[in-house]
Amino acid sequence: MNAYELTGQVRTHVTELPEPRCTLHVDVAAPFLNMRRAALADGFEVEPASSFRDFPRQLSIWNAKFTGERTVLDAAGAPIDVRGLAAAERIEALLLWSALPGASRHHWGTDLDLIDRRATPSGYQPRLTPDEYDAGGPYAPLFEWLEENAARWGFFRPYRGARSGVAAEPWHFSFAPLAEPARNGLTPKVLRAAIETTPMLGKDEVIARIEELHARYVAVIDWP
Repeated sequence: MNAYELTGQVRTHVTELPEPRCTLHVDVAAPFLNMRRAALADGFEVEPASSFRDFPRQLSIWNAKFTGERTVLDAAGAPIDVRGLAAAERIEALLLWSALPGASRHHWGTDLDLIDRRATPSGYQPRLTPDEYDAGGPYAPLFEWLEENAARWGFFRPYRGARSGVAAEPWHFSFAPLAEPARNGLTPKVLRAAIETTPMLGKDEVIARIEELHARYVAVIDWP
């Protein structure tokens, strides 16, 4: 992937799937559909709650959270009010669950946030919070199945709450054969170039700390 693909500024590397409706890297579609078919045979209807996300979308999420217009969660998954925090503190709070614009793994089309459509109660809106995947949660059985089987098709969990600064995300799975080269290609220089001319809130603080933030939230994941 080139720098524009790595940072979600173009869509030249992705394709649209009609069912389940999602957008993935052209070389991730087949492995995902193969995994989905196997899951269906075992009673799970795997569906991406999120797949490819472009730079403008990630920027809008970041800015809405930075201003407090969109909910920000703490490490326990409880809402916090970021409006009274200094810029540096807001950035730390946001990065626990949200990537910098240009640094989201979803830009690559290799990463998906997965739910089980069959297990979703009527009228229920998935929140992608840890309790939904813990014992007793609607997606706990799917999580167990994915933990046991996803690697057969090249998928793994990049965020387990261990080495990376990002909180554990039991819903987030990544296609290793393409995501790993992308992670190595997304350097601080590439990231800085993507954000330095945008209306990103907190940009000056982020650019001043780009090497540190990249090391903690981009370069390091909880795999292998």
